Amino acid sequence: MKKTNIIFMGTPDFSVPSLRALAAQDNFNIKLVVTQPDRPKGRGKKLSFPPVKQTALQLGIDVFQPETLNCQEGMERLSALEPDYFVVAAFGQLLSQKILDIPKIYPVNIHASLLPKYRGAAPIQAAVMNMDAKTGITTMVMAKGMDSGEMLLTSSTPINPEESTQELADRLSVMGGKLIVKTILKINEQNLTPVPQDHSKATYVPKLEKSDGKIDWTRSNRAICAHINAMTPWPGAFTHLDGKRFKIFRALPSEKKTSLDPGQIYQCDDTGIYVATGKDTIRIVELMGSSGKRLQADVFLRGHKIDLPARFDLV
Repeated sequence: MKKTNIIFMGTPDFSVPSLRALAAQDNFNIKLVVTQPDRPKGRGKKLSFPPVKQTALQLGIDVFQPETLNCQEGMERLSALEPDYFVVAAFGQLLSQKILDIPKIYPVNIHASLLPKYRGAAPIQAAVMNMDAKTGITTMVMAKGMDSGEMLLTSSTPINPEESTQELADRLSVMGGKLIVKTILKINEQNLTPVPQDHSKATYVPKLEKSDGKIDWTRSNRAICAHINAMTPWPGAFTHLDGKRFKIFRALPSEKKTSLDPGQIYQCDDTGIYVATGKDTIRIVELMGSSGKRLQADVFLRGHKIDLPARFDLV
């Protein structure tokens, strides 16, 4: 049986389950893995492999790490392999039309939303932030526009209101691995026709900045909890108290009514740190102070007493 030749492009942990799922198929041949260059990481700034590179090396697949793929070397390297498909999952570089034209069948992207909703760089964070009931994975034929290509298959999942971006991304990455295998098998069987997106319903989500993590205490308790979940793990939800920065990793809405001003801390005990918001209150259960350690609130309070009354900064 003729094998399906694939060039895989991806970089972070999110991409790894898709690479593993494709590599596990006997009739698929991954000719090359393309990923971002090694980058300095941690306090020591030592060069670190992207997760996809680590996985590719474990699987014995050749790795290519160009600063940009849209160059003569990139064109020649990819063209020489005569791939049937590109499979792209959070690669991190925009591809030129010349590159997209290389595969014999399709360049396929695995996108972490139900397109055309949330095109762009932060679809998982957007779904969590907006308290959506569900999200999912879309496989699509890549086009030059941002996530605008024709759709192939979708798979949806409900979102738990207490779920962080990290937790949801971990689930979606596994779904993506299953869906891309199903997608390619269906195309190979000539049993799948691409469907145009309804561009009039498209929404876009830009790449997050560190400043996006700042907590606005005038919002409702549920909106603030969703913001904290959306910003975890990056860029991280943060606030300030007496000039000191606090990073909040997990908080739960509390129905306790209060007439206190937003940001006012009114109770600190073994169950958490209670804060007034624009509507009702929240209970902070996991945070990090200047020590740099992520701690449960009760453990944090043993070493970092908060003298009441106290109030987190609004701006």
